[in-house]
Amino acid sequence: MTETITRTTGSADVRGLSRWTAAVILPIGPAAVALLRYFLPYDTVDDSSTMTSKVMAEPGRMSLVLWLGFIALLTLVPAAYSVGRMTRRRAPLLTAIAMFLVVPGYLALPWLAGTDQLLWSGTEAGLDANTITRLAETPHPTVAVAGVFFVLGHVLGTILLGMAMWRSKVVARWAAVAVIVSQPIHFVAAVIIPNHTLDLIGWGLQAVGFAVVGWAILRLRNDDWDLPAVA
Repeated sequence: MTETITRTTGSADVRGLSRWTAAVILPIGPAAVALLRYFLPYDTVDDSSTMTSKVMAEPGRMSLVLWLGFIALLTLVPAAYSVGRMTRRRAPLLTAIAMFLVVPGYLALPWLAGTDQLLWSGTEAGLDANTITRLAETPHPTVAVAGVFFVLGHVLGTILLGMAMWRSKVVARWAAVAVIVSQPIHFVAAVIIPNHTLDLIGWGLQAVGFAVVGWAILRLRNDDWDLPAVA
């Protein structure tokens, strides 16, 4: 039994718009996180009391971080999907594992951003430092679970996604390497040797690598990007 697929006549072909949208979105999320990590008023390894005092000293900076986080939340998953869409034909297993890790990791971000929102809101509401600290130290158990999903997802998942870029040869090898090393650099800068400039470089490398994927998408023909609509 065979199925015949025919092109739709008289309907708009949105594949070009889809390609351009994917290309534009690709670097936005990692770039937003790069700036977020640079402007973050505290270090990841700070205790709750120190985090509270630093946010209370610079609430405007914390507000900027929250806006950047919001932008990242809207764009990181579509960006990862677009990279996977480019690599899955030539590196299907690597791409599948990477997406299995990185998408849930990015989706866990809102739970982690909740602490930052609490610190800013408590400051704006005029709460004292002890009260804000106590609230920050009493998270719901899902926050810890989200942390595990995020760390495994965005570190290991991004490494595998970069390896899929390397194997599939959809971009220059240097761009794949930039994505592969980006999150290990972030991990060192966030956890081992707190350094916001190094963190900016780490996430910035992922933004550059994703931008190169975006350029590769723009160079595709519509038929190479997606199937045409059918009647």
